[in-house]
Amino acid sequence: MPLQSIALILFILMYVVMIVKQEWRLYAIWAVALLFVGLGILQRNPLYLLSVINWNVIMMIGGTMVIVYYFIESKMPNRLAEIILDKCSNVMWVIILMSLFAGSVSAFIDNVATVLMIAPVGLAICKKIKISPIPMLLSIAVSSNLQGAATLVGDTTSIMLGGYAKMNFMEFFFMKGRPGMFFSVELGAMATVPIMMFLFRKFRQPVEATEKTEVEGYFPSIALIGVVVSLIVASFIPNTPGIINGLICCVIAVICMAVDFHVKKMPENLKKSLLSVDRETLLILMGLFLVIQGITDVGLIDLAAESIVKMGGNNLFLLYSIIVWGSVIFSAFIDNIPYVATMLPIITGICQLLQIEPYLLYFGLLTGATLGGNITPIGASANITAVGMLKQEGYNVGFGEFMKIGIPFTLAAAGTGYLFVWFIWR
Repeated sequence: MPLQSIALILFILMYVVMIVKQEWRLYAIWAVALLFVGLGILQRNPLYLLSVINWNVIMMIGGTMVIVYYFIESKMPNRLAEIILDKCSNVMWVIILMSLFAGSVSAFIDNVATVLMIAPVGLAICKKIKISPIPMLLSIAVSSNLQGAATLVGDTTSIMLGGYAKMNFMEFFFMKGRPGMFFSVELGAMATVPIMMFLFRKFRQPVEATEKTEVEGYFPSIALIGVVVSLIVASFIPNTPGIINGLICCVIAVICMAVDFHVKKMPENLKKSLLSVDRETLLILMGLFLVIQGITDVGLIDLAAESIVKMGGNNLFLLYSIIVWGSVIFSAFIDNIPYVATMLPIITGICQLLQIEPYLLYFGLLTGATLGGNITPIGASANITAVGMLKQEGYNVGFGEFMKIGIPFTLAAAGTGYLFVWFIWR
């Protein structure tokens, strides 16, 4: 049997196991990754295998988790929770406000970092009003995913498109005299508000902040703001290392540890901060990077991408529709980074043949590939992170429970973006 067929079968089996037995997902991912190496689907060169893992993402998540530990310990999330409770009449509006807030932050920094920053506030709110944190954290995750494509710096796929199409930061807002991706994404975000009002219509419990938490130190909050500003500034600096975002997060994490030790002289806090890093989430992501590279190396992603393009033929609307909704479907199950990297040159070639500008299909690709990850809990790193945080709190989220929120979000946001980009850029 050819390696391509074997890789496809193993890939499908991996997802079946993760859907049926979610608690086995770490073992399923790494079993397939090791089989890929053993069967020669992935090169056995250790240096190659290490290069396949996106260390920028891993370092960024790990570093931010440490910063967030100190952020939580400072009791700032509790104070923010009380402020938000004061502004909302009931639980439904708390969830909506938190989701929109997370999306706004995610437009400027990585989706995973956003979840790690905002989710503790959501958890604090849920503990105060004694409700399950599942709806809150899942809404924060999918909103972060949604608005990550709004700017050049909000998502890896946006950075990839910006580099490939030579777009600068402002061209995500206006390009060639037309509204850009920012407006497409924000309209999609607004379309999710009535969806949330329907999904959480039963959450009508009144809320109020009955106490005022005293914040124990503001440096962790300053550190989180420093992460945001540093990531934005780094995006404008040319020729930075590929792991610059990860380095920024890790360096600021070390500074947090040093400042806390200097102030409190408590070595046990250093150990607690390191133990707060969710190792299972990091291992899941590392395994997925290897598996996705394996199916990329045997040409499965190339084959899927080429099939989408061939189906469209010379009909631009059909081609655009296939690219958007095909990207939604593929990104629900595979990492959108290798998919977008593969599709960009294919789209460029098609546009050259049709003698049209590529921006319609570029923005359609970004709309579908970014939003598709919201369908499943393993379709995006932000979702994996949120589900991991819920598991640490004792809540297990299955595929079905996640999709009850993910699918309506995706259809509303992707549908709005799909129509906006077509009418503006056709």
